[in-house]
Amino acid sequence: MFYLLFSVVCSVLVSVLLKLAARRQLGVAQMVTWNYLVAAGLTAGVLQPPLEALQSSHAPWPALLVLAVVLPSLFLVLGRTVAVAGIVRTDVAQRLSLLLSLLAAFVFFGQTATALKLLGLGLGLVAMLGISLRPRGPAVAGEAGSWRWLLGVWVGFALVDVLLKQVALSGTPSMAALLACFSIAFVLMLGLQLWRHFSGRSRLRARNVGAGALLGLLNGGNILFYVHAHQAMPDSPATVFAGMNIGVVVLGALVGVLAFGEPTTRWNRAGLVLAVVAIGFIAWG
Repeated sequence: MFYLLFSVVCSVLVSVLLKLAARRQLGVAQMVTWNYLVAAGLTAGVLQPPLEALQSSHAPWPALLVLAVVLPSLFLVLGRTVAVAGIVRTDVAQRLSLLLSLLAAFVFFGQTATALKLLGLGLGLVAMLGISLRPRGPAVAGEAGSWRWLLGVWVGFALVDVLLKQVALSGTPSMAALLACFSIAFVLMLGLQLWRHFSGRSRLRARNVGAGALLGLLNGGNILFYVHAHQAMPDSPATVFAGMNIGVVVLGALVGVLAFGEPTTRWNRAGLVLAVVAIGFIAWG
């Protein structure tokens, strides 16, 4: 259970770091670049995934290449969403992306639609509407249109999940696939940052390297602890899944409201409660 708790904490701290990055004028794009170098190193060094599967003729390289582009792009969207919509609403939108993943599983992957899963899907859609409503007042004066960023997080994480399902169906070990994606994403982002540096658009700064390394430790730690949680509780995958998603929603809400004073409406709070219920129904359905 401690592995699950550590995974939840790492996930929420990623949002906290992105929130602080905007306040301290750190370059999120540069942070994301170095994050993937550290995350790839952690994945390779700790989990040591078998890379032979990537040399197979059945290796899903098209999906892996798309993931290598989508993952850093989604990280940039996540950073902007945390800045304009707050940690509370961003973390809920991120975790409710499982609704679209579930819908894709019904339509494209032949998963059985049980009554509890359908109920969770319906409640989750209502929850998503609730959290998308923008609080009013001077504290959120510059946040008009934040729902578009929340929608980007919602759809983006669902797309990542669908692509990972395609990779899994190919028989490629998930950690080997993630290592390949992290490595390619780092190369692509590094190339982009070098071009921006030498063209004078955005200079590389050491402070972004340090912040990016910390982001990579949290991002990689989230994955490593989540994998270890499943290994520690092999007979309770639903418990791990629900604990992870509900834990991030609840802890993210507490941190956002208590540490950063993020305003929420009654609809946001109702959506938060519905999100927890919906995740529970989907996990145990």
